[in-house]
Amino acid sequence: MGGAPVQRGRATLRHGSGRELELGFRVIPLNDGTRGDAARCLVLGAPLELVAQWRQDHAFTHELFLQGRVGLAVFDADLRLLRTNTHLLPYTGVPVELKGRRLADFLWAEDARTIDDRLREVLRSGNPLIGFNTTARTTDDPRGGRVVTIQAFRLQEPDGHPMGVATVFTDVTDHERSRGRLDLLYRATGALGGSLSVLRTVEDLVKILAPAFADCAAVDLAETVLTGGEPAADGHLTQPLIRMAVAGAEADVLRTGTAHFTDPLAAAVPYPTVPGAGGTEPAAPEARECRGELITGLGTPSAGPGNDAAPEWATAVPGARSAVTAPLCARGIRFGRITLWRTGDAPPLDEDDLALLEEIATRAAVAVDNARRYTRERRTAVGLQRSLLPPATSETPALEAAGLYLPADADSGVGGDWFDVIPLSSARVALVAGDVAGHGLHATAMMGRLRSAVRAMADLELEPEELLAHVDDMVLQVVAEAESDDWEDGDAGTAPRSGPAGATCLYAVYDPVSRSCVMASAGHPPPAVVSPDGTVEYVELSPGPPLGVGGWPFEQVERELPPGSVLALYTDGLIERGEGDIDQGMRDLADRLLRADVLGRPLREARHDIVRGLPPGRLRDDVTLLLARTRVVDADSIATWRLDADPAIVGDARRLALEQLTAWDLDELAFSTELIVSELVTNAIRHAGGPVRLRLIRADTLTCEVSDSSNTQPRMRRARSSEEGGRGLYIVAQLSHRWGSRYTTGGKTVWSEQGLPPA
Repeated sequence: MGGAPVQRGRATLRHGSGRELELGFRVIPLNDGTRGDAARCLVLGAPLELVAQWRQDHAFTHELFLQGRVGLAVFDADLRLLRTNTHLLPYTGVPVELKGRRLADFLWAEDARTIDDRLREVLRSGNPLIGFNTTARTTDDPRGGRVVTIQAFRLQEPDGHPMGVATVFTDVTDHERSRGRLDLLYRATGALGGSLSVLRTVEDLVKILAPAFADCAAVDLAETVLTGGEPAADGHLTQPLIRMAVAGAEADVLRTGTAHFTDPLAAAVPYPTVPGAGGTEPAAPEARECRGELITGLGTPSAGPGNDAAPEWATAVPGARSAVTAPLCARGIRFGRITLWRTGDAPPLDEDDLALLEEIATRAAVAVDNARRYTRERRTAVGLQRSLLPPATSETPALEAAGLYLPADADSGVGGDWFDVIPLSSARVALVAGDVAGHGLHATAMMGRLRSAVRAMADLELEPEELLAHVDDMVLQVVAEAESDDWEDGDAGTAPRSGPAGATCLYAVYDPVSRSCVMASAGHPPPAVVSPDGTVEYVELSPGPPLGVGGWPFEQVERELPPGSVLALYTDGLIERGEGDIDQGMRDLADRLLRADVLGRPLREARHDIVRGLPPGRLRDDVTLLLARTRVVDADSIATWRLDADPAIVGDARRLALEQLTAWDLDELAFSTELIVSELVTNAIRHAGGPVRLRLIRADTLTCEVSDSSNTQPRMRRARSSEEGGRGLYIVAQLSHRWGSRYTTGGKTVWSEQGLPPA
């Protein structure tokens, strides 16, 4: 065996007990006997299964440290490296020889400390470390860094004493970056769906992008988008962009609201050709115009593509090292852009980041375009709403009125709140406040119908309870029509199947002669009365159901109001704030009425202070407020006579009226008033019987009233030329500015109004 290599083999031996043993053996020469001594060798043997297991373990360990898919490292009990494979080298930035080194020798102290703490815990407890993700940044490349997943388990001697830690490092940088991009895309998409306001949409977006994606982010939009206008197909070439939202560390230098008169992506460059078209057909404009641009190497002499100077937009943020911008395109029209900057030691933006930003921009463009169209619809609805409301302020002999309407925020939509001030006969005035359930154009249109219906019923001089009953019937009819309509025209959209049930209304009539206010409510909050002594109380009403329910009567109440009292009508948006208590909201409103000094200030000024006192937060519902300061008609401007039902008394009625006109210095109206009094008193005596009351009221007009006990309404007819009578009411109509009749508790009143001569 002299000079022979190590020999291996198998042998079968017989044990003293007669049992056979399969062995694997190795013969190791000790000397070759060339010096005269006997050749000697060492024979090692072991059971065959142990030999096979040893060979497998050796091959596994050898190949494991040679493979390059994951990094392997063995640490001793002091966490010094004993052995590594070559795949670990890219993480270290140091020469191949790592034995005896610590992680802190080639990793950032913070990263090394994080890993060491975990490995010490494995040494201490013996519990393996599974799937721990951390950042590994080397000292020679701090801007980069890798994300690794660490698996670790304790190595120990046969007696259980810890001797080291074996670790597996898996590079998951690309996976984590992809997952981070997907997570960012998910969060950005969620932020885009949170609002129907153009401004809030882009503000929410930049807060997601910076600092999670970049150090600074900005969104610029065409000016027409902000008002809901349709952007022109070539608007990006001529229309300035307005910076609407910024976020990040350098957000202050970007200045929202500034105009940029050029779009960086609108440069006139040749269209790319369509593949397969022979190089002559240009691609669709959106294929060129809806792509972004990446600029890297900022701060170096040549930063742009082709070593061109960096564009101005890319250098807008001081210290930026890279920048990327992507257009906002919807329906082939570009109307804005998103721009990101990275500064300092942050990894520069790359092509993957550009692709991600383009995807975010695509989704953002759809969201902004939807918000733009909603803005246009909202502006239309608000414009319609305001056009259906009366003038904000009005003056009548009965009261001074000032109203205010605030639409809900953009996310909630325009509602159906309204108020109205309706002049009635005999210097009286009707006050109305209402609220249609729901939001949008449907609620606004229904509000217009209800306001028209209330005005039409008010012209009939109905009592508040009767007026609400008629309006309730009208609403029920509208509901029935909506439910039976087929809406076959596809362009008409989907028919609203839910009727306007739930509309509330408060109708009040104030008489400046008697100082009484009669009111009834259809599910509406009670009005507040601010008395001249400075106290605030709510009228105790028995409100009926909302309009559209049907089948229930409405109950009216009468309240005398001292001169100078302020009556406040409102909708629930003024007293309901989120989950707050309505009673608390009414107490707050009472306090705001006093703080606004509605008794001592013009109501047109006080109304704004009342609304400014609302708790902070976005308006979830429309707010409507109508303030009315009561006035009275002086006693010396009223003349009343009770007349017997005798035709001979008509002459006395004319004489009394003429004398009163002379006392009021209204002789210019003597002729017309004499005829009106004569005709109305004659009709009352002839057709009604019983005592007759004649009343003259001097306010902004001269009102002549004749009241009787009959419930028969007068009717004007056209008399033939051969007839001597039948022209009385026709004469009254010709001489009057307006005329009419109303029912009273004891009969009816026929009235006529004439304009006063210039002072």
